[in-house]
Amino acid sequence: MQDHELKAIWQSYNNTLAQAQVLNMQSWALNFKCFETLQHEKAKGRLRSLIRFKVFAVVLGIIWVGFLSLLVWGNRFQNPFFSISVSAIVLFSLYAVWVYLYHIILIKQIRYDGTITDTQKKLAGLQSSTFQSTRIIWLQLPFHTTWFWNTEWVLSGDTYFWLIAVPICVAFIGLGVYLYRNIRIENMNRKWVKALMMSGPEYKNLVQSMAFMAEIDAFQKELT
Repeated sequence: MQDHELKAIWQSYNNTLAQAQVLNMQSWALNFKCFETLQHEKAKGRLRSLIRFKVFAVVLGIIWVGFLSLLVWGNRFQNPFFSISVSAIVLFSLYAVWVYLYHIILIKQIRYDGTITDTQKKLAGLQSSTFQSTRIIWLQLPFHTTWFWNTEWVLSGDTYFWLIAVPICVAFIGLGVYLYRNIRIENMNRKWVKALMMSGPEYKNLVQSMAFMAEIDAFQKELT
């Protein structure tokens, strides 16, 4: 076989290999695009469910705040324990409403035409804010045990007050502080923290959305 024939065969082989590589890259790009689109749709669906939940919670929260505010206004500080306790609950409820509105804005700002890393950062920020707000909201627990107290009951030396009402209030203070200190992302390996956060649709939808984005990232790294 002549040299020029060998060169022709080798050139033909190189051309075939180059075409195969192009087709392989095109196939990879198509497969990744299809997978990415599917995962984005799944994530969008979960976040839409999360928005609906938060909108519903905001509406209920506003109604709840209005109702409690009317009670405080009607009491006119005649019972300081009632007014202070319910006012504190109102403040925590207003905080929850504000946080939910902030989360809705964050979700609306998520764009899927950018990089996966940017989307993951925004979801991680939403996750961090969810943990922080949950921790703070649990601090209202003690006020739910003091709104029915009154000055006469406190000053009367009633046995039931000092042996039941006060210990329950102290226990709820301790529980609120404990939850505030331990509900953290780094503690998700604890069964009770995971069960508490995953018990409702709010955090569950967020985690599933983050999982879909992580699968895109893993698929991209695997193919590259």
